[in-house]
Amino acid sequence: MANIVNEIENEIKGLKLKAKKENTGTVIEVGDGIARIEGLSDVQASELVEFESGVTGLALNLESYNVGAVIFGENTSVKEGDSVKTTGKILQVPVGDGVIGRVVNALGEPIDGKGKIKADASYPVEKIAPGVITRQSVSVPLQTGIKSIDALIPIGRGQRELIIGDRNTGKTTIAIDTIINQKDVICIYVAIGQKTSKIAQIVAKLESVGAMKHTIIVAATAADPAPMQYIAPYAGTAIGEYFMDQGKDALIIYDDLSKHANAYRQMSLLLRRPSGREAYPGDVFYLHSRLLERSARLNKDYGGGSLTALPVIETQAGDISAYIPTNVISITDGQIFLETDLFFQGIRPAVNVGTSVSRVGGSAQTKAMKSVAGRLKLDLAQFRALAAFAQFSSDLDPETRNQIEKGKRITEVLKQPPFSPVPLAEQVTSLWAVTNGYMDEIDVTKVSEFTAHFLSHLKLKYKTLMSEIADKKILEDSSIKTLETAVSEAQKTFKPDSGKLSQESRVKSQEKIVTESKTSKPAPKPAKKKGKK
Repeated sequence: MANIVNEIENEIKGLKLKAKKENTGTVIEVGDGIARIEGLSDVQASELVEFESGVTGLALNLESYNVGAVIFGENTSVKEGDSVKTTGKILQVPVGDGVIGRVVNALGEPIDGKGKIKADASYPVEKIAPGVITRQSVSVPLQTGIKSIDALIPIGRGQRELIIGDRNTGKTTIAIDTIINQKDVICIYVAIGQKTSKIAQIVAKLESVGAMKHTIIVAATAADPAPMQYIAPYAGTAIGEYFMDQGKDALIIYDDLSKHANAYRQMSLLLRRPSGREAYPGDVFYLHSRLLERSARLNKDYGGGSLTALPVIETQAGDISAYIPTNVISITDGQIFLETDLFFQGIRPAVNVGTSVSRVGGSAQTKAMKSVAGRLKLDLAQFRALAAFAQFSSDLDPETRNQIEKGKRITEVLKQPPFSPVPLAEQVTSLWAVTNGYMDEIDVTKVSEFTAHFLSHLKLKYKTLMSEIADKKILEDSSIKTLETAVSEAQKTFKPDSGKLSQESRVKSQEKIVTESKTSKPAPKPAKKKGKK
């Protein structure tokens, strides 16, 4: 008996008790992904809270008598009367090389069935953007592989370029083409409010071309609650910032921020925040500005990494003056405007060169591309003005007609099938040929065929020239002479019966049509038969 008492006394002496303070509350109302909690007196704004069922939430509204929190995950698991406790933490996502090639949700949890992610660290979802001192100017190009963009609306590493247009005009295709074209850039594709089937198709396409090796997909599908769609772009940016801090170049695509704004509006209305224009809350501009300001190019003292952003905005009937489009246009460094009419005319990508702009401009272009792009912009601008004028006049002077014909050929060269980015050397050589008039004698319907023939001739016979342009990124005088020889050879080997038509014969045929239409007299009316009186 004495031994038992001694053992109990020793256990009591060895027992170490620690006081633990927990700030707890009770759910008083829940619904539509929003919980109202009573009793969380010490909770901070944007602090993570944990519900009794293990689901996490984010405290957003700190009111006098209760706290409004959004729920991440299953809403049905949180019920009225459940206890809630503060965590003292802010929302973080796992980052590192282990995330590359994976599909994750807005909280950084894997949803591709490939097991757990081996993360190197955790980064906060919300973070202050790099300051002016830590940045450097955008000067290194980010090649998209799309001729009309790389030549006319160049994108630099660290830039924020908006892709804007109506539904089904090829916005996502431009983003996927850009990902496929990257070799030394880590890409993050953030899908907001999209169908799960569409995201699966994108993943399958990237895997088929080997682009998932350098890509991360952050998916907040249409089936996910509004809080998950709200937090997804910030989670993707945190993953991109990790690689930027490591001195690497990263690209992030937000597809699309219109649905992101809608998710935030839904949350704000359920949290009973006062609404403003189009029922959006007053801080909807800050919602996107604090997100896109985190994209930058850091100077060498801070690693020299960069994060390039390509946000996507969907317009209604081409109205770029609506609330959310104008907000994002004012935040970004330029926009690529896709037009529905051009898309249905077969001009794809349907980039409207007149309304599209890059505020970085030639600073984000190679010297080779810059040497051919300046002439290209001028020719296209003249073509647009003259084509509109030519609709109202059939009698055009030869110079005007030649400019219109050249513009048509440039438009044909800029056409490009989806998911087939063009290397820099092929872009420069094809644009050089069309701007210098070497395709003026090719029929418009056969320009794309001749371009393919010319490029295959270059790759077959002039490999050294193509590799020099790709490596040096300069179009030297010796290279231009070689190109002149190559294009004349390609013109000779191009079959005449496949669409070659001389400029002189084209002009003569058009003049003949105009002359005939002017000189032709109307047919005489048949004489009336004299009837019997």
